[in-house]
Amino acid sequence: MEIRRREELEDDNEKWVRDSSVDHRGNTPLRAFTGVWKASFFIIVFEFAEKLCAFGLSSNLIIYLTKVLHQDLKTAAKNVNYWGGVSTMTPLIGGFIADTYLGRFYMVLLSSAIYLAGLFLLSMSQFIPSLKPTKSLNLHKVVFYIAMFMTSIASGGYKPGIQSFGADQFDESHINERKKKMSFFDWWNFGLCSGMLLGVTVISYVEDNVSWGFGYSFMALVMFISFSVFIFGRKYYRYQHPKGSPLTPLIQVLVAAMSKRHLVLPSDAKHLYEVAEPAKCDRRLLCHTDRFRFLEKAAIIEHQYDNIAFEAEKLNRWRLSSVTQVEEMKLILSIIPIWLTSLAFNISFAETPLFIKQASIGNTKISTGFNIPPASLFSLLAISMIITIIFFDKILEPCLRRIKRKDRGISILQRIGIGMVFSITAMIVAGIIENERLEDGAFMSIFRLFPQFMIMGLADGFTIVGLQEFFYDQVPDNMRSLGMALYFSNVGVANFLGSMLITLVDNVTRRGGNNSWFAKDLNGSRLDKFYWLLAGINAVNLCVYIFVASRHTYKSVRVKVSKDETVRVPEREDNNDHV
Repeated sequence: MEIRRREELEDDNEKWVRDSSVDHRGNTPLRAFTGVWKASFFIIVFEFAEKLCAFGLSSNLIIYLTKVLHQDLKTAAKNVNYWGGVSTMTPLIGGFIADTYLGRFYMVLLSSAIYLAGLFLLSMSQFIPSLKPTKSLNLHKVVFYIAMFMTSIASGGYKPGIQSFGADQFDESHINERKKKMSFFDWWNFGLCSGMLLGVTVISYVEDNVSWGFGYSFMALVMFISFSVFIFGRKYYRYQHPKGSPLTPLIQVLVAAMSKRHLVLPSDAKHLYEVAEPAKCDRRLLCHTDRFRFLEKAAIIEHQYDNIAFEAEKLNRWRLSSVTQVEEMKLILSIIPIWLTSLAFNISFAETPLFIKQASIGNTKISTGFNIPPASLFSLLAISMIITIIFFDKILEPCLRRIKRKDRGISILQRIGIGMVFSITAMIVAGIIENERLEDGAFMSIFRLFPQFMIMGLADGFTIVGLQEFFYDQVPDNMRSLGMALYFSNVGVANFLGSMLITLVDNVTRRGGNNSWFAKDLNGSRLDKFYWLLAGINAVNLCVYIFVASRHTYKSVRVKVSKDETVRVPEREDNNDHV
């Protein structure tokens, strides 16, 4: 009888998706008709188009500000930083709104409409006579800034929503879909890099050699078409309804733990309070762990032998939290060290525009009458990242899975650490090449810079993809948009820290009348020493990261195997397989 019940449950799980998702009509989704790659295709195409537009705007933004709006370099650089800062910090707000109120699909829908309106306004500023910079520069500036910040604010809702919505198309309780989800972040970044590649080459070329208006109009058209494709895929998507503020349960755990700080924890965690397993997995229950034991006092039952008092106690969530709520708070505390030790990597990545500065004074000619645009060298980084992603997903990871006989060949934290090693290597190589250029005093060929771009692409293919998966996977289920926002905030903070590091190095190295490492002339600068400084910072950080990652515990969920039986299994098979 028990075997028969299990078979019936397995057949039911194969037909229907039994997590908290619904289809476009609000019903339980059919597994064969919704989600997985058939839904992710539309979402990845949309991401490809958005990144084509984002890099088409950002790669030439400083050129537009200086040549068309006639800003000096310092003012233009500040405006570029403001635009980038808003784009990377607003996802924290957008992620919160998506998780709490709108849901990821409608957050992406609203943000994309604003994004599209911003691109349309940019195009109109180039074609409507009264808005052209040649007619009224001041009016054109106002319209241009409004349009650019519309795209920036829109990205605050788009970025955390679209990637987490794409990952939502895979049911983590289904073993085949869970394996496919491990590849999702790889192919997501494949689409991202493909869009970046076309943005920094084709779009930049059109803006420089055809017209700004044609470039902006082309991006608006691409965004409109991809927006239509995204909406067309609506019936194939799986949707997660917002479940209220994800921050309130975390605060309730802290308040309950503080109010019971005088109580003694039971020796057996089974005596702590936990809610019953729901029939439909609206919220997955987490397994108990031994970290941050003080927080477990929030789950101590004060009226265990008085049923009436216990029922009243359960209603006061500021006094009694479940084990799952406590474990969710532990998850947030556990990802903080990983977030902090990822900053050094993103600081190095934030300094890659210096590679372009090196290229700008090199020999860019490859044939008579044709020069390689220095900014197009970013395409090498994208190509290298694409190759790395394909190699990892199709060759390395499947081989390691067979060898280790696990769902995952390399753990998420191992993947991040490998990328950090490549990042250190890229900075060392960049320093050596720059040092040779300074010593030789020769007009260096642009091809000499190819290795540092390619190695940095390798680093991104491991670390960036790993960080995205980590911040989606290792946060509470109701915080996944905020989890992606935490990743983007890491990039934003790293950009600000990178600017502060340059200012600090400039002030320290110019003391005593010495030449700064950042002189006005690149030949008088010492970028080689700055690259080696970044390599040293990242090497020290890698040691700290290994220490932190080796002590990290992955999220584990309770999985129902029959109507009457629930077992506890790790969500990842690599719980003891760190760095």
